[in-house]
Amino acid sequence: MALKATIYKAQLQISDLDRQVYGEHALTLALHPSETEERLLIRLLAFALQVPADTDSGALQFARGLSDTDEPDIWQHDLSGQLIQWIEVGQPDERRLAKACGRAERVSLYVYGSAAAIWWAGIRNKLTRLSNLEVWQIESEQSQALAALAQRAMQWQVTIQDGTVWVSGGQSGVDSSEDASVELTPVRLNG
Repeated sequence: MALKATIYKAQLQISDLDRQVYGEHALTLALHPSETEERLLIRLLAFALQVPADTDSGALQFARGLSDTDEPDIWQHDLSGQLIQWIEVGQPDERRLAKACGRAERVSLYVYGSAAAIWWAGIRNKLTRLSNLEVWQIESEQSQALAALAQRAMQWQVTIQDGTVWVSGGQSGVDSSEDASVELTPVRLNG
């Protein structure tokens, strides 16, 4: 019997002072059976960091990612169906990223975990030629602290200023005195 995805709901309130993007998003995320909550929440963070100010050029959407090798974790198509943004989470191989750069106007990658620096050292030279690729690293301690915020029903407030991200969150419908918060500073590795 195949394992099924676990559904998470997130109410996301974003105040991105760096890009002047503000908004509220009610999101449903599927945790793939082979995925960790840490990866799930990095996907949610990537959404918050990349969401456009409006949907005039199409909305940012969660794709099938792990379930489909032809789709990223998150993507954005314009109203004509043209692929604008391709967002990956983790440590994909250079062929996947090169293919994505050929298909989308912009490709963003969020790497995390203790092996991220080793992975980047081995792949950096192969990726620098991809002009529309930006790579961001979330330090291992920060991604693990973010994973501690995982709940099946989450309510997050995300504030971004001067490259620093503050995430505070708790469970939807629960007293906010139990909210936890995490401070993250994504490090640009490429792009």
